[in-house]
Amino acid sequence: MADDDFETYSQLLERAKAELPHEIEAHERMKVPEPDIMTEGKTTIIRNFGEIADIIRREPEHILGYLLRELGTAGTLEGRRALLKGNVPLVQISDRISRYLDEYVICSECSRPDTRIVKDGRIQIVTCETCGAHRPVRVRKAGKSQEPRVLQEGEVYDLQIVDIGKRGDGIARKGAFIIYIPGTTKGIQVKVKIVKISGKIGYGTLVT
Repeated sequence: MADDDFETYSQLLERAKAELPHEIEAHERMKVPEPDIMTEGKTTIIRNFGEIADIIRREPEHILGYLLRELGTAGTLEGRRALLKGNVPLVQISDRISRYLDEYVICSECSRPDTRIVKDGRIQIVTCETCGAHRPVRVRKAGKSQEPRVLQEGEVYDLQIVDIGKRGDGIARKGAFIIYIPGTTKGIQVKVKIVKISGKIGYGTLVT
């Protein structure tokens, strides 16, 4: 390719990037709200299910079907809410929604969520509207959904404080989780009860 041709191509590429809509840049990191759940008797209700479906741009029926299979329960849609049979912990619902994003939403090439699902026969293809990449829906290895979590809400763990956060809370690690524990100092070993988990972030309190 001649130098003049290369310069022309570079100029065209830069012009194309400049004309990309701001929405694409803004969607580089998707902000999915934590499921807002409540229990009524033996039913778990996801009150913001419609909002989650809107943000990830997938049909509520498709998301719910995935959750029911993964959680091994029954359920229905009621307006913009999802009703699950049984008392399903928040941590399990959040974990399955995160897996849904990995399998059905996030582009494997540019890691953006601007994708859509198309069917090629029986195969579902995730097609990226940003970079043009496409891939079949990932199939996780058998048994992966049964792997135990490294961290569980309500459990007590022996942890070492390895760092201090910006707000002064101690930071410990367990597996892929980062855990914040108020009232601790770097280098000490403590017993910690996990009171909340959000994604790969845990929050704990000291056990005396």
